[in-house]
Amino acid sequence: MPDFSDEGVGPRKTALRATMLARRRALSAPARLAAAERVRAELRTLVQRVRPRLVTGYVPVGSEPGGAELPDELAGALGPGAQLLLPVLRPDLDLDWAPYAGPGCLVAVGRGLREPATDRLGRGAIGSAELVVVPAVAVDQRGVRLGRGGGSYDRALARAAPGALTVALLHDGELIDSVPAMDHDCPVQAVITPSGGLRPVGSG
Repeated sequence: MPDFSDEGVGPRKTALRATMLARRRALSAPARLAAAERVRAELRTLVQRVRPRLVTGYVPVGSEPGGAELPDELAGALGPGAQLLLPVLRPDLDLDWAPYAGPGCLVAVGRGLREPATDRLGRGAIGSAELVVVPAVAVDQRGVRLGRGGGSYDRALARAAPGALTVALLHDGELIDSVPAMDHDCPVQAVITPSGGLRPVGSG
């Protein structure tokens, strides 16, 4: 298993993470609400354009972009027969996946997380998704993503299909020039911000 500790470039990532999270916490409640609505609207438009049969999303925590309504918005934008999978955090910090069956299927599991109580489909379920929506603290112009530091999404993104569209949701100001990168970091192909909408990054 790769080493996901904060060695090497880790201290710079830790400092950048702290700075970006402090900026998020400083956002007012109305600003967060407005940003969440714009991000969800852009994501809904993307889903309706791509028409994926399988999408992976997540349940935002705290000030994460998209707000608590994100899973419902994603599920509602899908066509008939399409499915939304949400992550289930494993004890080793890797991600399993389970179908979203509405707000009633979500249970609190600690750390502020809510996860679906539906049947788990295994870590490899992300490999069938055509659209992969992930959280990020920041993303740079190369598509390098800064997460929370556990390495969960780097492991998950490594299992995504080569043809899948990988998109990170951000607040304004979180698409930055450079994120310190480690060998295990998996870049995303696009970001969505409240003011900039959908924007390709890296080679996307």
